[in-house]
Amino acid sequence: MNEYLVEITTTIPEGTTPEEVDRRRTAETARARELAADGHLARLWRPVGELRSIGIWRATDEDELHDNVLGTLPLRPWMTITVTALEPHPNDPGPC
Repeated sequence: MNEYLVEITTTIPEGTTPEEVDRRRTAETARARELAADGHLARLWRPVGELRSIGIWRATDEDELHDNVLGTLPLRPWMTITVTALEPHPNDPGPC
């Protein structure tokens, strides 16, 4: 699988009920665990003091990443996503 750096900012639409937010967040947690178990979500971070996430995601290609991986996230309709395709660097020290 190819690796992608994915930056996600989630903005909850005005007027959304707290119950809907809780429902989607709970479903998001479960889906992220499934995607990690399937090898699609490798790492995920939240920058200190920010309400966005940065992660390493894996997919066969960018279409699969958007359609079958990120597109399946329950919070996806509320997300702004930036994807950067990655390739190995010759000086990469490898897994720590």
